[in-house]
Amino acid sequence: MSDLSLRARIEQYYATVPLLFADAEEFGPLRLFVRKEPGTPYYGGPSHAQPTREGSAVVTAADIARVRGRQRELGVPEAFEWLAEAQPMLRARIEAVGLPVEERPLMALDPHHAMPAQPLPDGVTIRALTADDPALPAALALPRLAFAEAGTAVGSAGRAELAVVAKELAADGTAATTRPAIRAGHKTLIAALAPDGTPLAAGHYHPANGTTEIGGVGTLPTARRQGLAAAITAALATHARDHGVHTVFLAYAEEVVARIYARLGFRPADTTLLIANQPARS
Repeated sequence: MSDLSLRARIEQYYATVPLLFADAEEFGPLRLFVRKEPGTPYYGGPSHAQPTREGSAVVTAADIARVRGRQRELGVPEAFEWLAEAQPMLRARIEAVGLPVEERPLMALDPHHAMPAQPLPDGVTIRALTADDPALPAALALPRLAFAEAGTAVGSAGRAELAVVAKELAADGTAATTRPAIRAGHKTLIAALAPDGTPLAAGHYHPANGTTEIGGVGTLPTARRQGLAAAITAALATHARDHGVHTVFLAYAEEVVARIYARLGFRPADTTLLIANQPARS
């Protein structure tokens, strides 16, 4: 697959997969995704904006201001996200209005690379969770703890903290609003489970038009350094391929994590740009 066709697939994915969970509002050369129902989980972050795929039109400060005004009206973060290579001039215009921009390099899986199953600690199993899986609330809670303690070193948050957050997500409706997306096949959530059913690592993907981005891969901080993140990533890629996905990519924030992905067969692709200090996409 050429770089151009890969870029086109990623750009198409970013433009279409949020529509599984949100409506789109057009603001000239910019598009704003607005969730269809409060609380519904969706891909693409909280009402983020991006250039339209026709994006040859110049994005002006007035266009950006209109989108930010609508985001403030909706009470959501002023979030933008786009492929740097597809819109090389947009970063300067976003920064000129005072919004900080961060880079998230992308890696894509070599379509010819065989993905072997990764070794697991004794007693740990991996499975795709169903909508009614009893492990679902804890699996949804896990990234909050994993990303709160960045890096790959063993951390302090463990089963007790996971149980607390899982209970919160069950009570606030997060688990309930995730179930329809799983049933519809819009979201696949895979977890590595301890013998007692506690999720130790988890990740997800949302397929669209034969392409998907793996996201949300995290390990319970007390369970790190056992190869669980690599095992989850490999399982997600394999599951996606087995269900008709041809292009699998992901983003990373730390080089140590990129090295894990490289060992699995992922290679550098383009770069996603997004507004700093905003809730993570997906």
